[in-house]
Formats: sequence, structure tokens, C-alpha cells
Amino acid sequence: MIVITTPTGQIGRQVLEHLVDRAEGVRVIVRDPARLPARVRERVEVVVGSHADPVVLKEACQGADRVFWLVPPTPGAQSVEGHFRAFTEPLCRLIGEQGVERVVAVSTLGRGVARNAGQISASLATDEAIAATGVPYRALCAPSLMENLLRQTASIRDEGLWREAYDADRVMRTCATRDIAAEAARLLLDGSWSGQEDVPMVGPDDLTPEGMARVVSEVLERPVRVQRISSAEQRAALIRFGASEAWAQGLADMVDALNELGFYGVDAPSTPECAPTGFRQWCEEVLKPAVLA
Repeated sequence: MIVITTPTGQIGRQVLEHLVDRAEGVRVIVRDPARLPARVRERVEVVVGSHADPVVLKEACQGADRVFWLVPPTPGAQSVEGHFRAFTEPLCRLIGEQGVERVVAVSTLGRGVARNAGQISASLATDEAIAATGVPYRALCAPSLMENLLRQTASIRDEGLWREAYDADRVMRTCATRDIAAEAARLLLDGSWSGQEDVPMVGPDDLTPEGMARVVSEVLERPVRVQRISSAEQRAALIRFGASEAWAQGLADMVDALNELGFYGVDAPSTPECAPTGFRQWCEEVLKPAVLA
């Protein structure tokens, strides 16, 4: 039995699509089952609630041997570290109690480099806590997600720009969520691996934000540019749109750490075997339809 968390989220729903017709038993934890596609609801077991709730998690993992784990981003959280701990601690307690045999989780690049890096630091602490249980573990370590650009679809369409707090002339490694989901599904279906490893998920491109803007311009056949903003300006914008001060500050700290230390940059080698999707392909297949919709 495989347990899937965040089955209606950006990555979790794609993991579920990979598994629903290929795995013998799939169980999902979801707050609102109505958000699951009807075809999926008919093929999986559903446990209603949050995977931060120890009771819900225990019910979902009863008799399960594999877990796909993702701490959902929650802009309203009053503490970044507290938010990640609230999800992670129940899982760590349960691993020892219920015989979970393998955990596959979405993590981030930056181990050994990231310092005071907001959500990145909290995600890496989650990895360490799960690994400390001794469970066989694979952390899928992604850089910046290409799908982050979808948050700025309106400004790309209406103003011909997106606002970016990362250094415009520094290489920013990216990865498509489709590749993370495919690798997660592969690992969940593979019963042969053991031990604990990081799995870097780095796309094939060597682009700065300015280089990405040129690709977007070519795909959309219209001028698109990057407007650089400071991390403080990003923080203020996030708060205006409803994020808590703690969450917004965490993302500002993350941006500052990336700009200072460059650990999503040119020194991160691509991993085409598990992250093959290029930025231009993603723009053609995902961003362009979203902009034109």
C-alpha cells in the first residue's frame, strides 16, 4: 500500500496520476475529497484530513509500506520552522510504530550550503529528522520550480514582465514538477532500493533569469523582460497578498541566501536521467497555454 500526501497539490496530483493505474493499492490523505478527479476517487482509498494530524496520519498509514511525503506550502503559517515541524514530527513517530518501509519526499538543493535560508533550511531539517528514524529514504532535491513562473502569468500577459528577486545575471537552476512526480512514482513502485540518499533534480538549462526571459519572449512571440525587485519588496508584496510576516520573511531569507551563496547556480550539475524537461519545452507546453488562456 502506498500513501500519497498532497494528492490535489501541484506535485502530489501528478504522482497520483502516475500511480493510480500502476500500483496495486493507493491511499490518499486529502482535506476535500471533492477536489480529486472522479476517476481517481473511484480507484483509491481516501482518508479525510491533514497529514499533520497524528490521528489522520496513523489511520492512513495502517498497513502501508510506502509513503510519498510533501510538506505543503502554507503562506498563512505563523512560523516557518513550526509549520514544517508540525507535519514532520507525527511522521517520525509513526515510522517507528507502524513499519513504514520506504519514504520518498520532496526536498530542495542546498544541503551543506544553505544557511539561514528560510523555507529551504526548514525543508532540509525535515530531511534530517526523517533520516534520523533510520527508514529507507529518498529526498528529491529540486532547485527553483519552473511552475513558480505561473504565479506571474497575468503580469507576463498584460505587462510583458515578471518580477524577480534573484540576481538577474546569475544562473538559476530549475526543474519541472512533472519530472519530480515521475521520479517519485518510479521510486515508490521500485521495491529494490534501501538506505538513504539525496536525489538531485536539476533540469538541463544553464540560464539566468534574463536568459529565461529571452526564451519566454521567443516562445510567446512578444517581448518579455525581468524586473528586478529586492527581497524586501518581495516580502512586502507577499504580505499585501495575505502571507504571514513569518512566511514572507522566510522567503526573503531564502532569496538572500540564494543570491549570496549561489547554490541554485552554475555549480549544480544537471541530472537529465531524472529531470529531462528543458525550460523552452516547459514554456511551450505549460506556460504558453496558461498565458493565452
